Amino acid sequence: MEHFLADDQLTKHQILDLIALARDIKQKPERYSQALAGKSVAMIFEKPSLRTHVSFDIGINKLGGHALYLGQQNGKLGERERVSDYAKNLSCYADAIVARVFNNSSIEQLAEHGSVPVINALCDTYHPCQALADFVTLAENFPDLTKVKLAYIGDSNNVSNSLMLMAVTVGVDFTLVCPEGYGPENKMFAQALKLSQASGSKLLLTTDITALGQQDAIYTDTWISMGDNTNVADILATFKPYQVNHKLMAKAGASIVMHCQPAHLDEEITTELFDSEMSVAFQSAENRMWAQNAVLVSLLAD
Repeated sequence: MEHFLADDQLTKHQILDLIALARDIKQKPERYSQALAGKSVAMIFEKPSLRTHVSFDIGINKLGGHALYLGQQNGKLGERERVSDYAKNLSCYADAIVARVFNNSSIEQLAEHGSVPVINALCDTYHPCQALADFVTLAENFPDLTKVKLAYIGDSNNVSNSLMLMAVTVGVDFTLVCPEGYGPENKMFAQALKLSQASGSKLLLTTDITALGQQDAIYTDTWISMGDNTNVADILATFKPYQVNHKLMAKAGASIVMHCQPAHLDEEITTELFDSEMSVAFQSAENRMWAQNAVLVSLLAD
């Protein structure tokens, strides 16, 4: 693994190894306290962040490394100077680059032109760090990860893309329920379908919330992605039937509900459910740090 860019670039073996390593680092952090000693990681943030920034910064520190935050003072990637030049310059100083950006093309250019590992901390197409943390969480809640049935309900986005790709790669049955016109791009779903056929997992895309079926875990995310100027009032009527609540959980027989946060309470998920013991949102939030540390150790540790 040279970089950590997109979920469909990882094998089942690599994903399971990262999950196992993340759990080991979480259980025995002292064993890895010098794993990145002498290493520096440049962190590019084009978009606002709470969990990603804090989990990477503190996580790198726990590994004995140094994190440098590069915010929006340099403007959007590719505007002040070429992304290729940005990547080459950072590679002169840093041992790795973490990038939370608007466009996947920026991630690809950083990896192509830089000479150090690049970690995708979110782009418009993928959110692999979130998906890995969520699969660490699933592994902590279910004894056999490959037997888990996972459903994502709501607006298809970078989070659902990564969840879908990771699920079908490791062999987890995945159901994606989206309103008409809000599903994944055809190319993305075709890639997921190809991976599911190889792994033997079941992949279902539907607009019918009543076709959800039995699930172990249900995932949802905001109906309006960061940077989207859509008026909430314009889509509430469309998405309201897709709200995740206790009634839906009971009907599906799901034992946990997942959310990457920030949550828009009483929109995509009820406050009552988000605050309940069924919610593992904060468990996943903590696992962001351990999952990302596993990626960093895999890429950088001598």
